[in-house]
Amino acid sequence: MSDIIKSEYTEGDSFEKTIRPTTFLEYVGQSEVKENIKVFVKAAVMRETALDHVLLYGPPGLGKTTLAHIIANELGVNIKTASGPTIEKSGDLAAILSTLGPYDVLFIDEIHRIPKYIEEILYSAMEDFKLDIIIGSDGQSRSIKIDLPPFTLVGATTRAGDLSSPLRDRFGITCKLNYYTTEELTKIVKRSANVLDVVIDDEAAVIIAKRSRKTPRIANRLLKRVSDFALVMGSGTITKEITNDSLTRLQVDEYGLDNTDIEYLQSLINRFNGGPVGIEAIAASIGEEQTTIEDVIEPFLLQEGFIKRTIRGRQVTDKTYKYLGISKETEL
Repeated sequence: MSDIIKSEYTEGDSFEKTIRPTTFLEYVGQSEVKENIKVFVKAAVMRETALDHVLLYGPPGLGKTTLAHIIANELGVNIKTASGPTIEKSGDLAAILSTLGPYDVLFIDEIHRIPKYIEEILYSAMEDFKLDIIIGSDGQSRSIKIDLPPFTLVGATTRAGDLSSPLRDRFGITCKLNYYTTEELTKIVKRSANVLDVVIDDEAAVIIAKRSRKTPRIANRLLKRVSDFALVMGSGTITKEITNDSLTRLQVDEYGLDNTDIEYLQSLINRFNGGPVGIEAIAASIGEEQTTIEDVIEPFLLQEGFIKRTIRGRQVTDKTYKYLGISKETEL
């Protein structure tokens, strides 16, 4: 199950493109953020100016990439996409920016991972729509200035705190995306099923929604996997029975926790007496990268009250002992 939830946190694959909403009307959830951005987009169109730069932040899978594409679509402009870690040289940034047309949208995912010296080049591009870079090396180097058309940078990050203040301050619009409710996820599951031409019962849609860690991307992944089971083992219709059986096979429990989550919680209790313990020790004990733990595993566990963060490290709560059926007194 960890392969479905954890390792497939990549944006823009063919499945997600197929079911991705293209307008604000189709986009479910994030109501306050959506309504505000709609106003800003409409104002930019009425003024015939570029939309202010937009920073979207929050846990993975909540729709940051989708919102960026909707913004471009509602503005009636093209969108260029890039990822922070892939922009390694000033030439990489210049190549991307030079392809932008007037008022186009540049979407940079994982923008917190842009190298510092690239970030500094980006400042003038964002503020003055000018690119000032140095080409060549040693005695052959020279500075060149390139005028850019007005454009909108949409940056997405799971770690807003890792952005430098100068970069963060250059975004005129900053939006935090929050976890989804079961009702919102149920609507998303039903919409995705309709797009994929899959028949799903109301009860089945609710079950998938409840086990999706409050995250649309996971809801859609589970829907796809359950539809496979329904096609092979049933009539093709996703029923309550097929859904429960499929999710049991995928080892996704009623909270949406999988083996990695359980291993994380059990490690805190069995190896560290429930904590507090540092992230480095946890990562070593379960064989996961620290970034995976911080960005993928912990946000939902914190949201649901299974763990808490203290100044001394991570610590499980009474809810975890009860959930795992472990006596707290025995561990103390």
